[in-house]
Amino acid sequence: MSTVLENRTWRYATKKFDTSKKVSEEDLNTLLEATRLSASSYGLQPYHVLVISNPEVKEQLKAASWGQSQLTDASHIIVFANFADFGDELVDDYITNVSETRGIPAENLNGYADFMKSKLVNLPTETKNNWTARQAYIAFGNAMQAAAELKIDTCPMEGFEAEQYNEILGLTDKNLKAAVVLAVGYRSEEDDTQHYAKVRRSEEELFTLI
Repeated sequence: MSTVLENRTWRYATKKFDTSKKVSEEDLNTLLEATRLSASSYGLQPYHVLVISNPEVKEQLKAASWGQSQLTDASHIIVFANFADFGDELVDDYITNVSETRGIPAENLNGYADFMKSKLVNLPTETKNNWTARQAYIAFGNAMQAAAELKIDTCPMEGFEAEQYNEILGLTDKNLKAAVVLAVGYRSEEDDTQHYAKVRRSEEELFTLI
């Protein structure tokens, strides 16, 4: 079995974390860089990622997550927050970044900027919100798989009160909404879930080759 498949087989949604083990700064930085390098539509990355290790904040998030122990037991909690809305500035900031990173005059990118704006800026607010949340999920998926490569355990979490997260983390004032959460750390030996066989649809059910 290739390493790619070994890592994905090893990974599972960790229910009990070992509270005595913390993710090192080096591994955390690698995980965050892998997240930063994630693909996104047009490369716009319309989201922000919050990394939480503060015990008091984690306790507040636990209360907003139906009391799930992962919120306080995991080493870090990573919250992926999508842009609630956006205008021309999303594209303009990206074009400035492209210009500076690649040494291309900004005016040479005007056509591409106008194209992106024509496809995105005038969409209904709810459509924008759904689109930015999907982009956040792409980064979230990349973070989860990068963690598996680093042998860092994770628990993907959608079971939380988003509005409470927004309030606790001050997201609303920043035009952000909590989309999805990833608890990261190391599995407890007492977590029986790690021994369960992985249940997935068969190849025949899942794939159609045309």
